[in-house]
Amino acid sequence: MFGCRCLSWTGAAAGGRPHRRPEPFSLPAPIPEWPPGHEFASGSINLGEIEVCKVKRFEFIWGWDWSSDERKGVSFYRPVAIPDGFFSLGHYCQSNDRPLRGFVLVAREVISSGIKPPECTSGKSPALKEPVDYTLIWSSDDGGADGGEGGYFWLPQAPEGYKPMGILVTNQPAKPALEEVRVVQSDLTDTCENHHMILSISKYPLLPLTVCSIRPTHRGMLGKGVSVGTFSCSSCWSSGDEQCISCLKNCNPVLNAMPNLDQVHTLIKHYGPTVFFHPDEVFLPSSVSWFFENGSLLHRKGDPVGEPIDISGSNLPSGGKNDGEYWIDLPSDRRNNSIKNGNLDSAKLYVHVKPALGGTFTDIVMWIFCPFNGPATVKVGMNIPLSIGQHVGDWEHFTLRISNFSGELWSIYFSQHSGGQWVDACDLEFIDGNKAAIYSSKSGHASYPRPGTYIQGSKMLRIGIRNDAARSDFKVDSSTSYEIVAAEYLGDGVVGEPCWLQYMRKWGPTVVYNSRTKLDKVIKSLPDMFGHAVAYIFDKLPIELYGEDGPTGPKEKNNWVGDERS
Repeated sequence: MFGCRCLSWTGAAAGGRPHRRPEPFSLPAPIPEWPPGHEFASGSINLGEIEVCKVKRFEFIWGWDWSSDERKGVSFYRPVAIPDGFFSLGHYCQSNDRPLRGFVLVAREVISSGIKPPECTSGKSPALKEPVDYTLIWSSDDGGADGGEGGYFWLPQAPEGYKPMGILVTNQPAKPALEEVRVVQSDLTDTCENHHMILSISKYPLLPLTVCSIRPTHRGMLGKGVSVGTFSCSSCWSSGDEQCISCLKNCNPVLNAMPNLDQVHTLIKHYGPTVFFHPDEVFLPSSVSWFFENGSLLHRKGDPVGEPIDISGSNLPSGGKNDGEYWIDLPSDRRNNSIKNGNLDSAKLYVHVKPALGGTFTDIVMWIFCPFNGPATVKVGMNIPLSIGQHVGDWEHFTLRISNFSGELWSIYFSQHSGGQWVDACDLEFIDGNKAAIYSSKSGHASYPRPGTYIQGSKMLRIGIRNDAARSDFKVDSSTSYEIVAAEYLGDGVVGEPCWLQYMRKWGPTVVYNSRTKLDKVIKSLPDMFGHAVAYIFDKLPIELYGEDGPTGPKEKNNWVGDERS
């Protein structure tokens, strides 16, 4: 089952033509009633001095679709149905080639005993204020020329000590009313950065305009930045004005909107994807305990024999850093090859739950362990099997991002070797209610949202490392086969971390491949012009394809504390 991609015709676009706009998206199945606890899925979140709600209902303002393909257009919206007492912080925009799938936050001021009155009686500056004026930062300047409506982009001018959270768009040249938006006290804001470009206009005689989505600069488990859902824009009228837009900051020391343990279990059971392995996969996953009890060995520098690892990993060195003193390897006896093949019956997803975007979202990170990462296939006009990237002890993951306002699945991050991609819920393949499919690539176990062949390198030239993903009966259902191994925000002792999670050294020995030599021979056999292009592309591939300094466990990965790389 796939998300809806219906489009409708309504409103007016640049030049006065009808404007094609996407229909709203909803998940395939209803969201269940979550177990009670704190503010999770309550509809609002207390950030300390302000309370925010997420608004997903919009009124169309103006659109840009001067193209033969209306799906390439962009629509600009204002939030509607704002709850009483809350105020808009800015407008929303998105491209028309996907369902209407976005939000903006609206805010009101709070104190510990309730809503703070308009007159601040504590002697402290109010958290929210009206702007003092607006600056016109771009205009399509076509309003009235042929009866059509134009687009006018306004930056709220904040009083000293306050910052704007977003741009306002109108379809007439008159300034918006000052009471239409609020700016926020600087101490309650954080810096943000441009993320994805949504629109770039360079069509003469209009002045250039670039519109980008924005996200907090400080992200990850410890980041306090909160995404407002607005956008930035820049033009030659407003050089640097996009830097004036800020995001909110969660100043509340208690993350009350994060799910409790019962709620986490319910989230996993409701949203947990099924991981499909390739029908020709040889190197399947297993549980960590199965890997240990079937003969894997702990080696220490200077000890060529190694010692068996306890089933729980209790004899692994705990803490410290990846200093090269220890590593795990397969047994040297006849069990070596059988362990490489894994044990699907024992396999499970190891779950790390953590705050995201200042505690307004929850990241459910699902780690899967494979005893062995198989060799990759190089594609240079033809498929060339090479012993590239194979190593003992492969850790891969994907991440479910859940909105703490409603408990709605917002997106999934698919980890793919040295990078990965966020995929919105509307672009996922749902196979059972609100449960998505994850496709693990053959041998390398990278995660993809659809079956197919993916090239890590040059997509245009079809040169690089080949990743094949397909559905088969080799699968693991994360909604039932999982173990929560860490959720630091719940406090000490709520989730007991397994011994092996504290092992910060290598899960495989150091290996240096001769694959670069093999690749050089392939490159020399190609025509000079093509060979130079191939050499350049392979120089950009991750270094682990030519050697592996022992893969590390989940806690040594950058995304354990940081945000996903995207």
